[in-house]
Amino acid sequence: MVLSIQNVTKSFPGADEPVPVLRGIDLALASGETLALTGESGSGKSTLLHLVGGLDSVDGGTIKVDGKDLAQMDDAARAAMRRSDVGVVFQQFNLIPSLTVAANISFQARLSGVVDEARIAELTEALGLTPHIAKFPEALSGGQQQRVAIARTMAAKPKLILADEPTGNLDEATASDVLDQMLGLVADTGAALMIVTHSQIVAARMDRQVHLRQGRLA
Repeated sequence: MVLSIQNVTKSFPGADEPVPVLRGIDLALASGETLALTGESGSGKSTLLHLVGGLDSVDGGTIKVDGKDLAQMDDAARAAMRRSDVGVVFQQFNLIPSLTVAANISFQARLSGVVDEARIAELTEALGLTPHIAKFPEALSGGQQQRVAIARTMAAKPKLILADEPTGNLDEATASDVLDQMLGLVADTGAALMIVTHSQIVAARMDRQVHLRQGRLA
C-alpha cells in the first residue's frame, strides 16, 4: 500500500473545548489506484489531505506513506517526503510568477534531486504545454496554469498524488480535459491518486469514492 491510514483522529481548539474534525479514519490506497474523497464543506476533507501530506499532525492513529510513519518524522523529514514521495495539486495553482513554464515544471524535481529531462519533455508534450514553455504564468489561461501545476507535481515522480479540488477553478470543458490528462499520467506512472472534490462528475471518474460525514468515512 502506498497510503495506510489507521484510526486517525484530529480536533481543533474551540471556545470551550476541542472540536473533533476527524473521528477514527481508516483508509488504504494502493499503487495505481485513484480515490475520490467527497463531503460537505467543513467535513474535514482538506484536513485529512493536509495530514496525509505531512502539513499537519494527527492527534491519534497513524498515517504511513510508502511504509513510513509520518508521526515518526520531524519537520525536515516530512518536507523531504513532500519533495520526493508526495505531490500536491491545489485548486490555487501556486506557480512561481517569476519563473517560466519550463522552470516551474522542473522546480519540484530539482528540489528533490530527480530531474529527468526526458520525463519533463514527455509531460510538457502530453499536457499541451510545449508551445508555452518560455512564457510566464501570467500569460497563461487558468487551464494552462493548472496543467503546469500537474506537470510540476508529476515531474518529481511522486508515489502518491494529493489533489484538492484541482479543477474547481476551471470551466466544465477545460476541467474534463485536464482531468483526462491527469488520469492518463497517473495510469502511465503507477502513482496513487487521492482527490478531494465536490463534483460528482469528477468523483465518478475515480476507481473508488469515499464520503466524509461528521468526521467519519461512509
